[in-house]
Amino acid sequence: MKEITEELFKLQDTAYRDFQSKLIPTVDPENAIGVRTPALRKFAKQLVKEKAYGDFLKDLPHRYFDENQLHAFIISEIKDFDTCLEEVDKFLPYVDNWATCDQMSPKVFKKNRKALLANIRRWLASDHTYTVRFALGMLMQHFLDEDFDPAYPEMAAAVRSEEYYIKMMVAWYFATALAKQYETALPYLESRKLDPWTHNKTIQKAVESYRITPEQKQYLKGLKMVSRGRFS
Repeated sequence: MKEITEELFKLQDTAYRDFQSKLIPTVDPENAIGVRTPALRKFAKQLVKEKAYGDFLKDLPHRYFDENQLHAFIISEIKDFDTCLEEVDKFLPYVDNWATCDQMSPKVFKKNRKALLANIRRWLASDHTYTVRFALGMLMQHFLDEDFDPAYPEMAAAVRSEEYYIKMMVAWYFATALAKQYETALPYLESRKLDPWTHNKTIQKAVESYRITPEQKQYLKGLKMVSRGRFS
């Protein structure tokens, strides 16, 4: 454990740490080392190649944000689905920020989507903010293309939470769904199935997307609701 942390400090970029800390308000700046993402990914791959990460994954909770990032990147490299899933389940309760949550993307999930879907349903039922956000991210990443089913947006729309980082991910999901499955996603806005804040954030993110046509953007702008949500 000590050697891994020492290596992270060797990769430290304090200017990057100060910049990054402003983007991740749920992480205490004192618990950030400041290692850039490419360096963390490279280090994770090295540890996986050398099979030198077992004790590190067991050492929870980590103190530093960068250790959590490294943990997420190591999990993303695990090639056995069951082992990867087990490590994801062990780690998710300790995830405390959007960056670690969103950047944990196991490559092996792509080849095991049927089994993944059952776990997404399980994670969506969690009362932990970043477990739910992770589930929504996996639903967005793996089930909006060739494996899409109209039942999946229903799963995302059914999520009800006042947590900012969950609501934002629901909006991100539907904005992406509008880009990839427009005809199926659009009725969720036309019928106002989302809360006002999430509804409007979805439209905002969709309008900002280069994958939405100008005509679609114009129509979406006309669907905007008067929001009384507490988020900006």
